[in-house]
Amino acid sequence: MLTDLLEGAVADAAERRLTAPYSVVEAAAVAQSPALDVLHLLAPADRVKIIAEVKRASPSRGDLAEIPDPAALAVSYQTGGASAISVLTEQRKFRGSLADLEAVRAAVALPVLRKDFIAEPYQVLEARAAGADLVLLIVAALDQPTLESLHALTRELGMAALVEVHSEDEVLRALDAGAGLLGVNARDLFTFELDRELFGRVADRIPSGVIRVAESAVLEPADVTRYREAGADAVLIGEALVTGDPITTLHAFLAAGSPGGDD
Repeated sequence: MLTDLLEGAVADAAERRLTAPYSVVEAAAVAQSPALDVLHLLAPADRVKIIAEVKRASPSRGDLAEIPDPAALAVSYQTGGASAISVLTEQRKFRGSLADLEAVRAAVALPVLRKDFIAEPYQVLEARAAGADLVLLIVAALDQPTLESLHALTRELGMAALVEVHSEDEVLRALDAGAGLLGVNARDLFTFELDRELFGRVADRIPSGVIRVAESAVLEPADVTRYREAGADAVLIGEALVTGDPITTLHAFLAAGSPGGDD
């Protein structure tokens, strides 16, 4: 599944490049307003912060929500107390687009993450040109030289990278690449099965000073509490927010991520 998603994302980027050449996108990226300081805004605090996701569908769950107005949903997330917004831009399986990201960026003052299957510099430049403050880099999808070069380009452009891992070995690779924001995804991207205990097993491998983000397996407040107790600084939540009332759900999750939230 990961290979198919990666190949599809790269093919779609190549098609966009026919009408928006590298030099044009690079110029647009450089001309963008400076990215927000994501590492500062997501830094550890006395409660778990939430990255709220604009997500229409997924390979594992199928269609989740139509989301005709991603900007309006993002504003609801901002109102509800989210610390950042994640926007799925992969179009084949997740039904997203860069236009969604641009609309969200224009509507909110929060950091915006481009969540996609990024494997080449052009996609990083696209993200910055569209107004993204951070991009997702998936360790399992990249060899080490590519991971390190994409991470370096991301920082050169003033953005941050959410470096995603699925094992202890990948944690070490992410740290070697210089990750300051490390996401542990409970969903295996090869099988799409969930491992709800993965974050707890690898969290102590992530040194202080690196922001720990728990991804996937967050459907109810108790899941946020579990991640907080395991050491998460932030959680990324998609399905539970797009399938319910976003503001009410966010409030419940934020309460669960606060000290005493499980009392």
